[in-house]
Amino acid sequence: MGNPLWAPWRIEYILAPKGRADCIFCGIPRASEQEQRSRLVVATTRRAFVMLNRYPFASGHLLVVPHAHVASLDALDAEDHEALFRLVRESATRLRAAVKCEGMNVGINLGTAAGAGIAEHLHVHIVPRWSGDTNFMPVLADVRVVPQALEATRDHLLSFFADLPVARIDGDHGSGPAARGGVP
Repeated sequence: MGNPLWAPWRIEYILAPKGRADCIFCGIPRASEQEQRSRLVVATTRRAFVMLNRYPFASGHLLVVPHAHVASLDALDAEDHEALFRLVRESATRLRAAVKCEGMNVGINLGTAAGAGIAEHLHVHIVPRWSGDTNFMPVLADVRVVPQALEATRDHLLSFFADLPVARIDGDHGSGPAARGGVP
């Protein structure tokens, strides 16, 4: 067989409780700045937020998540649906500028059978791609190489999302683009 390939960050996912009552996506607007940082949140708007995937397929793999705890697109009200996809568009544009990717995969896994790891709370994946970014590692060892620590990636992305309005729990969402008809 050959030498082992180590991916020690995966043990966190393997050992994490599954099917727990607390949704990892809920409560973001009320979370402290430190908690948002530890949860890898990049930006929060009034109706949705952007965070890094803790178990990425590629460096910069984002999740765009509505604050509404729903499992399907048809369960989102019209405002949440519009806000989610406006933020998906904004996030794709900003991610492309931040990581200079050549392409992207954007998608939603609806339901466990479709591959959703957290099926009870809808979320959209944005995965940056580069020509030749697939190599022998995923094929032979089911291991992906992510060249930058998640916290460093989050710090890098922050300035690209800095002009989005910040959602606050007191209901004051500032005077950023959402208040002026931009990204909700």
